[in-house]
Amino acid sequence: MKTPLAVSKGARLKDKVGLIPVLRAGIGMVEAALELMPEAQVWHIGLFRDERTLRPISYYNKLPSSATVQVCLVLDPMLATGGSATETVDILKKWGAKRIKYVGIIAAPEGVRALSSAHPDVPIHVAALDERLNEKGYIVPGLGDAGDRQFGTG
Repeated sequence: MKTPLAVSKGARLKDKVGLIPVLRAGIGMVEAALELMPEAQVWHIGLFRDERTLRPISYYNKLPSSATVQVCLVLDPMLATGGSATETVDILKKWGAKRIKYVGIIAAPEGVRALSSAHPDVPIHVAALDERLNEKGYIVPGLGDAGDRQFGTG
């Protein structure tokens, strides 16, 4: 592999990887993931959380007709209640995905428990485990709504 400064040894992933950002907050994680895995395929699943029930509502699914990769990485910066993550994994499994991993930034213990309980075969990778959820289902201390922060809509 040639870098800007010299030739270096590198590695190529054996398995094909699919990146599935959960719209809209997950979009912010795609560019960095593609820098690490430039050959990854990117598809989108759109979910939002009903603020009254805290349940996910699906509004967009742009997966190909059948699974074309060996590993799916669900990209969503916040794992709060776990509802959207669980629904995304449900969708991917129905679609035919065999190996799924969740990749996030911050999680609440409640979300980790919910996703692990619903899908014990899905590893969860996050940078930080925050304290808890508040009565509105937001991560405490958290960072606020990731999509609003990225797109200036909060």
